Amino acid sequence: MTNHESHLLGERAARQHANTSKTPPQWAGATPRWLVQLLPWTPVEAGVYRLNRVTDTDFAVDCSPEDAAELPTARIHYEEQPREFVLNTVTTTIQVHTRISDLFRSPMDQVKEQLTVLVEKLKEKQEDELINNGNYGLLNSVHESMRVKPRGAGPTPDDLDELIARVWKEPAFFLAHPRAIAAFGRECTKRGVPPPTVTLFGSPFLTWRGLPLIPTDKLHLAGNKTDILLVRTGEKKRGVVGLFQPGIQGEVSPSLSIRFMGINQLGAASYLASLYCSAAVLTEDALGVLEGVQVDSYYEYK
Repeated sequence: MTNHESHLLGERAARQHANTSKTPPQWAGATPRWLVQLLPWTPVEAGVYRLNRVTDTDFAVDCSPEDAAELPTARIHYEEQPREFVLNTVTTTIQVHTRISDLFRSPMDQVKEQLTVLVEKLKEKQEDELINNGNYGLLNSVHESMRVKPRGAGPTPDDLDELIARVWKEPAFFLAHPRAIAAFGRECTKRGVPPPTVTLFGSPFLTWRGLPLIPTDKLHLAGNKTDILLVRTGEKKRGVVGLFQPGIQGEVSPSLSIRFMGINQLGAASYLASLYCSAAVLTEDALGVLEGVQVDSYYEYK
């Protein structure tokens, strides 16, 4: 009688001989950054953008007979000390040890993957600055006459209509936290007027009066309250424009550069990433805000 031994290949042993498929590093903090895509970007020279505004006008018009002795005279005055926007710098450095980049360069370039995530973080910071920067951020650039208080707690169609009434000259889009948009959608549904959607960048957006509600988490929540912006864009429409510096050294995308800084005595290679940007509201009526709208608290979702 012959004994037969059974040898089964175990899963753990088999995996030692298999190639594992890998993803690039996945950063959960990355967002679509639609504001950056929707803003028209104006190149500036020497990093400075001067905004010339009309201060007041004395514009007399008269339907005079042909034999009138005098014609009306118009007087238009400009700001004597116009505001200048200097590009803001968002910058950081990163180090990658040359031993790591040399030995573990396959199947992914370690330096490239590190810089890819770094660039994502810089661009997220750029959008945050466009909204919240104390000098040029949209929230801090709204004129007092363009600030609206909600009639109730949550954002309602009446509130957004009031905002449109302020920014009525060719507004482009609303900008709001995703939870504020969800709260607005619920208010519309309660009233039996569910907002239609439109597709932009391959994604659906709620709209109101034909204007898309663009979500961004850079309009921060203060407790369960936040703000909603309405924006007119473009120089020709005297709206809001983004500002950037073209042609900088080491440019990898508009106004974003990455420069190699050398290798230190410990063998670590350093890279400097810099992003230059700003924004300008060309006239006071190009930007309005609905302040302090309430969204449902976390516990109300349970």
